[in-house]
Amino acid sequence: MKKLVIAAALVSAASTAYAGSMAEPVIEPPVVVEETTSSSAGILIPLLLLVIVGAAIAAS
Repeated sequence: MKKLVIAAALVSAASTAYAGSMAEPVIEPPVVVEETTSSSAGILIPLLLLVIVGAAIAAS
């Protein structure tokens, strides 16, 4: 029984001895979530221009 009490006292003393450290804490940068845009929006105007030019060429 004495050995159990001594072991428990050593374990509790050892766990409090290593509770903290002097090292700087590591802080992770915040996660930035960007909303994606549709890729078809950037190609809509050139396609529309191509259709208008094609219609102008076909009409003449």
